[in-house]
Amino acid sequence: MDDLYRELIIDRYKNPQFRGELDPHNFTFEDDNPYCGDHIRVDVRVDDNDVVIEAAYSGEGCSISQASADLLIEFIHGKTLDEVKALTKDDLLELLGIDLGPVRLKCALLSLKVLKAGAYGLGKDEVSDDLVE
Repeated sequence: MDDLYRELIIDRYKNPQFRGELDPHNFTFEDDNPYCGDHIRVDVRVDDNDVVIEAAYSGEGCSISQASADLLIEFIHGKTLDEVKALTKDDLLELLGIDLGPVRLKCALLSLKVLKAGAYGLGKDEVSDDLVE
């Protein structure tokens, strides 16, 4: 089963479906993983009911960080901002479908941290790993 998920990660890394930037957007946020240099930016557009109608990500990094971002952006379409804010690392890890060590876990969770920081309207100095617990 892990092989199937590994193939999904490689496919999403090589053929992302939600890579890009949105202008205009309701919120955007970007951050880096200081351990490996991965960088993710997330742009989100919501409707009048705070439902995600469009989202995209951009950045550079390893296959895990980029595939994780692509899967996460797909997952949040149609969700409310409250549902986005309630997402946990377990939700994202379920999308990825593989076990990760501590360093790779940071890579995988970067997009969730960036997304939630943007959804909460946080400044760079207010962001912590607690957002993804």
